[in-house]
Amino acid sequence: MIPLRPLGVGEILEGSFGTLRRHWRTALGISLAVAVTTQAVTTVVTGVWFRDNPGFEYLDNPASASPGETLDAIGQSLPGTGVTALVSLLGSIIATALLTVVVSRAVLGRSTSVGDAWRSARPQLLRLSGLLFLLPALIVGVFGVAVAPGLLISAAGAKAVGVGVALFGSLAGMAGAAWLWIQFSLAAPALMLERQGVIASLRRSAKLVRGSWWRIFGVQLLAVFLVFVVATVIGIPVGIIEMIFTGEGATSGTIGWNTLIISGVAAVISTTLMAPITAGVTALLYLDQRIRRESLDVELAQAASK
Repeated sequence: MIPLRPLGVGEILEGSFGTLRRHWRTALGISLAVAVTTQAVTTVVTGVWFRDNPGFEYLDNPASASPGETLDAIGQSLPGTGVTALVSLLGSIIATALLTVVVSRAVLGRSTSVGDAWRSARPQLLRLSGLLFLLPALIVGVFGVAVAPGLLISAAGAKAVGVGVALFGSLAGMAGAAWLWIQFSLAAPALMLERQGVIASLRRSAKLVRGSWWRIFGVQLLAVFLVFVVATVIGIPVGIIEMIFTGEGATSGTIGWNTLIISGVAAVISTTLMAPITAGVTALLYLDQRIRRESLDVELAQAASK
C-alpha cells in the first residue's frame, strides 16, 4: 500500500486514501457503525434534553440574563452535554483502535475483517480509553493555567489589565495546547501496535516526534483541513435541505426534530468518510517515523513476504 521507505506528505495521504479504497468494506463498516451509534445518541439527547427547555435560552442570549440565570442554565445543560461528550469519546476510542489495526495490516498487504480488528484491538481498549481521556485533560489544563492569571486579575477589579493578560494567556495556551497535541499525537498507534501502557505510549510518541515536530504538525493540520472541507461540502446541501423540508434555517432560533435528524445524517456521512482518513494519516505518520529512526521498513518487508 505504501513504499517501504521514508514517506513524503503526498505518500502518507495517498496511503490513507488507498487503505479506504482497498479495504473500504471494513474501514467504512467500522466508521459507519460507530458514527450511527454515537450520532443517534447525540441526536436523541439533544432533542429530548435541549430542544424544549426554556432555561437554555439564556445561553443563546447571555446579555439578557442575570448571572444566576446563566449559571442555572449551564448547570441544567451539563448532564446532557456530559452524556453526548462521553458517547462521542467512547466512539472515538473504538474507531481509533479498530482503524489503526486495519491500517497497520493494510501496510503489509493483508486484509482485515471487522471481527479480526475487534479481536486484535479489544485487549488494548481500556488503556486506549485512559489515553484518550488523559490527553484532552492535559490540553484543557494547559490552556486553563495560561488563562487563569488574566481572569483572576479581572476579578480583582483591574478589568482592562486582566483582559489583556487573559488575551495573551489564551494565545500562549493555544500554542501550548498545539505543542502537546503534536507531541503526543502518535501515542494511540504506539499503544495499539506496540501494546504499551498509557504513560509508556506518551513517552514513545514524544521520542518519535522529537526533531520532526513541524513536519508532523503540517501533516496533521492538512488532515484537519481535509476534514473541514468535507464537512463544509456536506453542510451546504444539508442547509438547503433543512430550509426546503423544515423551514428552519441556521438563524431561525428554533430546533425541530426534522432539523436534528437531517443534521445527524450529515454528521454520520462526514464521520464515516473521514474517520478512516484521519486514523490512517496518524498511523502512517507513526510508521514513517519508525522507518526513519528505527529501520522499520526492513521488518515490514520481511513480514510482508511471509
